[in-house]
Amino acid sequence: MTNQKGKVYLVGAGLGNLAYLTLKAYNLLAIAQVLIYDALIDGELLQLVPADCLKLDVGKRGGKPSTPQAEINHLLVKYCQQGKQVVRLKSGDPFIFGRCNSEMAALTANGCEFEVVPGISSALAAPLLAGIPLTDPVLSRCFAVFTAHDPNALDWEALSRLETLVILMGGQNLGEVIKRLQQQGRSPSTPIAIILWAGTKEQQIWTGTLETIVEQTSGILLSPVVIVIGEVVGLRRN
Repeated sequence: MTNQKGKVYLVGAGLGNLAYLTLKAYNLLAIAQVLIYDALIDGELLQLVPADCLKLDVGKRGGKPSTPQAEINHLLVKYCQQGKQVVRLKSGDPFIFGRCNSEMAALTANGCEFEVVPGISSALAAPLLAGIPLTDPVLSRCFAVFTAHDPNALDWEALSRLETLVILMGGQNLGEVIKRLQQQGRSPSTPIAIILWAGTKEQQIWTGTLETIVEQTSGILLSPVVIVIGEVVGLRRN
């Protein structure tokens, strides 16, 4: 323990690179004593911390070895109780599939001070960067954002009725997503867009229909990817 009061900052890194980092996040990285960061964080962000900052990679990627959430919680509490200024850097926004609840609960239970700093979610940024508006007065008066890493956990009947769908972590299950939507009556001609590595130099975009997109992207590792389904895809501006 130390007399210096520690604090944990749960920070959204947006799309993971400097171009889409908030000023608040930038300033916090400059004072970080411990940086605990996710996968999909560009190396240029790791250079923003002080030279003596302890950097710990705890990234989670589907199908690959990752740090258990309980261990991440332990690290946050441990370094906060040592009086450190800890930045927990998460891709996207901490409150959108960012596993923040577990970390906040652990910090609260151990009397650790923390602050949550918003970031730009890829669910919103990727369609914009692809030129696809998520809302339109005629074509899309609402949209839903969800993950598709576990298709069996979703209410496909309800989702199929919505005008626009934004899917995260769905590349591996693209075929299953399309199958479930069509089983609920979604037309094979429904437009779909796939945005890979949004906001980076590696960004790629495919547009097609539910009938064609699997063949269009055959053999491509669709991760990290954002999928947009709905008539708004037809409004895309290059």
